[in-house]
Amino acid sequence: MKISISATTVRDEHPSREATACQGGMMFAIKAEVSNPRAETFAFSGQKTMYGGKHIAKGDTIFVFASENEGGSGLIASGVVTSAKAIAKKPGIARQTPRVSITIRRTALAKRRLGRSELKLFSDWNDGRPETELNFKFYRQATNKIAGISDEAAAFLCGFF
Repeated sequence: MKISISATTVRDEHPSREATACQGGMMFAIKAEVSNPRAETFAFSGQKTMYGGKHIAKGDTIFVFASENEGGSGLIASGVVTSAKAIAKKPGIARQTPRVSITIRRTALAKRRLGRSELKLFSDWNDGRPETELNFKFYRQATNKIAGISDEAAAFLCGFF
């Protein structure tokens, strides 16, 4: 990352994750009930994780989808995870989906719509398209969740901001 100071250019040796958003690193998306889509901060408690979502950590980039099953409109924001805490599994239950509580600081609001209706056409699960990946992970089943996404899917989502 370059920082311009007057006529001098200085290279920052440790760019923040915010500065490198959409340029690699761990990327995630969450589909959940969102009560205020324009909030500066989002908090999600005990969210299910799938597709590597349990590895989410402070500083990771995340894309927020307001669940259409809960009255939302799909992709609404991007942000940076400011806290992430794994929820302990309940004793005596053999199979449990890992759950995580996270807080997100919003960095941008989506400028275009992207939801179930835009992604449902992408259902050839083996075509390698980022739209298909998002449809598969978030809309093939109605469950709200946090999921890890590929660099290609993240780059595609960056185009909505």
